[in-house]
Amino acid sequence: MMFPVMVVFTLFATLGFTLLTNTKQTAFSSRTSGQTSETPAPLIPYREDELVTLRGNGAGELKEWDRVYDYAYYNDLGEPDKGAKYVRPVLGGSSEYPYPRRGRTGRPPTKTGGIKLPEGSALDNIRENIPFELLKELFQTDAEDKTAWRTDQEFGREMLAGVNPVIIKRLQEFPPTSNLDPKVYGNQNSAITRDHIENNLDGWTIEEPLAIELSLPNPKGDQFGAISKVYTPAEDGVEASVWQLAKAYVAVNDSGYHQLISHWLNTHATIEPFVIATNRQLSVLHPIHKLLHPHFRDTMNINALARQALISAGGLLEITVFPGKYAMEMSSVLYKNWVFPEQGLPADLIKRGVAIEDEDAPHGLRLLIKDYPYAVDGLKIWSAIETWVHNYCHFYYTDDRSVQVDSELQSWWKELREEGHGDKKDEPWWPKMQTVKDLIDSCTTIIWVGSALHAAVNFGQYPSLGTARTARPSAVGSCPNQAAKNSVQAFDGRGLSWPERHTRVDDGPKPLEAFGRFGKDLGDIEDEIVEMNGDEKLRNRVGPVKMPYTLLFPTSQGGLTGKGIPNSVSI
Repeated sequence: MMFPVMVVFTLFATLGFTLLTNTKQTAFSSRTSGQTSETPAPLIPYREDELVTLRGNGAGELKEWDRVYDYAYYNDLGEPDKGAKYVRPVLGGSSEYPYPRRGRTGRPPTKTGGIKLPEGSALDNIRENIPFELLKELFQTDAEDKTAWRTDQEFGREMLAGVNPVIIKRLQEFPPTSNLDPKVYGNQNSAITRDHIENNLDGWTIEEPLAIELSLPNPKGDQFGAISKVYTPAEDGVEASVWQLAKAYVAVNDSGYHQLISHWLNTHATIEPFVIATNRQLSVLHPIHKLLHPHFRDTMNINALARQALISAGGLLEITVFPGKYAMEMSSVLYKNWVFPEQGLPADLIKRGVAIEDEDAPHGLRLLIKDYPYAVDGLKIWSAIETWVHNYCHFYYTDDRSVQVDSELQSWWKELREEGHGDKKDEPWWPKMQTVKDLIDSCTTIIWVGSALHAAVNFGQYPSLGTARTARPSAVGSCPNQAAKNSVQAFDGRGLSWPERHTRVDDGPKPLEAFGRFGKDLGDIEDEIVEMNGDEKLRNRVGPVKMPYTLLFPTSQGGLTGKGIPNSVSI
């Protein structure tokens, strides 16, 4: 069965702010930023009243005209009326199934009848039918060499420049060991030995697979440990075919983890509480609302659509990509390991052991794999975002006390922790939001997740995964016609696109100058990416498939370009 298709037409809209149209008129112009203390006294009650309206009363069904942002558990994934097969647990609000909160609709789950979200949150209605001309291009990869994906070099490269470049880790002990309790799960340590890998090292550091270990649950019970088999590279005979199949199984598992965790959980699901808290606690006048608002556009709507048609019981992704009915439960288990500060790129690279802190290196990090396209390009984008956020925040917060006495800002951060990510409210790693640095670091991470990180794990799905090796083992014998039908359905459900609305910064010459420098930095990064992709010494930039790494290229001209970073998680 072919991997569900992701096709995106994207136009990068840089940072700034545009107030969405609302049914209830706002009392303020969004063109002037200010904290509560800077608001004229006669206008403060209006500012407070508007936030009260946006919070709602937490009850009742929301109508299309309501401008209300509120929290809810993931209690809309199952359809118990259809039978036990469609029952799914509630995610969020318990230690067993912790989860980020979603936006409340106040309606029972249904496959029909639409979705009620705060006015202004819905996607633009830009198409009624998908042009048939797109389908020819849709079912193609961008690669010039259509067979190079079979090479070990390309297999290794995709861990650094593919659609899921965020999980590769440095091996710091050999053989690898498991943290699972052996009393419950038996021996889960790796079966790979030195004999499996030494013959293929040739005394060099290589970026190719040395050994693959595939494991199955023990039919006698988990306590007896996994049944594992190790496969090593081969070029001839039956062994070569078995090696290709082993790589295919790795790709299948990687693609499932990518879609469920790297993509859905770590971008779509975890960013939604920030969207809700920002609209509930920060006035449209607030400078941080203006900074973050462009990076939240359409996120609640696309997540609601996903819950309705893709990740729910019997949804398209559940039956084609995710590991079946237990997928969302599994993502809840992984959410237990979610740490907000580690979502920033530098912290993530250090955690995975692929970079170390080095004051003399660019961005203060030295990559242990120098030809790591995602990390190299990502650090450039991260640095540009961080510089812009630093400059912007310092226009409004001149010292730490100005952060501490900002009542809206403190309410925002408190609600985000205690409500939006309420199942993790007691974690010690949350920034205290007592310093300007806390604010800059947090906003940089939020913007990174909503823009560049999502682009890196989202927009290369079909070019990277639309090959035979991604077929699920359970679907190998599927009817080709049915597989094609499912893929077209995936395109219809997920291939929506639109040009981003350009945003503005209208708070005076200094913010505008900083905004202009940010745009120039992005332009310089584009030029650097083009230059690196043309450097033959950087083999991972293009690889055997002759497909340049452009997922973190800031702009796009539209079409199936495989490049462009949108402002927000909007597809």
